[in-house]
Amino acid sequence: MARPSFPRTLAEFQRCFSDEATCRAYLVASRWTEGFRCPRCAHPEGFDLRRRGLWQCKACGHQTSVTAGTIMHRTHVPLTGWFWAAYLMATHTPGMSALQLKRQLGLGSYRTAWLMLHKLRRAMVRPERELLHGEVEVDETYVGGPEAGLRGGREKGEKGEKALVVGAVEVRGEGSGRVRLRSIPDASARSLTGFIRANVELGTTVRTDGWGGYASLDALGYRHRPRVQGERERAKRILSRIHRVFGNLQTWLRGTHHGVDKQNLQLYLDEYTYRFNRRRVPMAAFQTLLGLGSQHKPLTRNQLRIRS
Repeated sequence: MARPSFPRTLAEFQRCFSDEATCRAYLVASRWTEGFRCPRCAHPEGFDLRRRGLWQCKACGHQTSVTAGTIMHRTHVPLTGWFWAAYLMATHTPGMSALQLKRQLGLGSYRTAWLMLHKLRRAMVRPERELLHGEVEVDETYVGGPEAGLRGGREKGEKGEKALVVGAVEVRGEGSGRVRLRSIPDASARSLTGFIRANVELGTTVRTDGWGGYASLDALGYRHRPRVQGERERAKRILSRIHRVFGNLQTWLRGTHHGVDKQNLQLYLDEYTYRFNRRRVPMAAFQTLLGLGSQHKPLTRNQLRIRS
């Protein structure tokens, strides 16, 4: 049995997931596409303990929840709330703030909405995702509002509250392919090449400016094509795609989230990356956001703070 299809319109979504029972049935059909199979002994038959939200293996008696391993694991928020949150995140192009989600779902706590959104953001990053390849532009930018006494430049980032972000985007003709973004502590060769090695396939042509932090790329197995940028406007021309990504990122952070702190910046960068890379197929994101088939482990509020 194939996984159930995703509703194409808001009206269809509301009909398909109107209560807890329909949401749970969707999870069962998505998790066990060929019928129940015990995660402990692989026996193909089990009892559906609906009142407790569990399945029990007929052979070994092991009980498992349909939400185990998903972002909904051990949640106190109804499944309908999680489904609606995932739908909004997958289809609402500008994104969703915690305050907006709290109002949309009628949640009693801002902190609950905040945690839900961060769990959804974490589900956006697949550990096994494909590396960027072909031809790639790489550069850095500072994220944050203007600060007195901070003029910019790679050496000045630690003087203020601005965060340094490195980005890479695939060159696709006159347009852009997939993007990757990471918050980094500095613009050293270690930070920059570490980001590139983790996100860009060896042998790829990498375009950068003349910053010395990129000087070792040829020795690492990349085709490095540096160009000295000079004036700021020239940088925008020679690395136009990544600068366009940075500009849209800044606008999105200010417009939807009114800025973010350094502590949780990477989660927002992951969300922007996810939206950018799926900008043409937003509805395909729904099951990924819920964590169906994900390799992530459940995440708590404390873990979010420690991780960031």
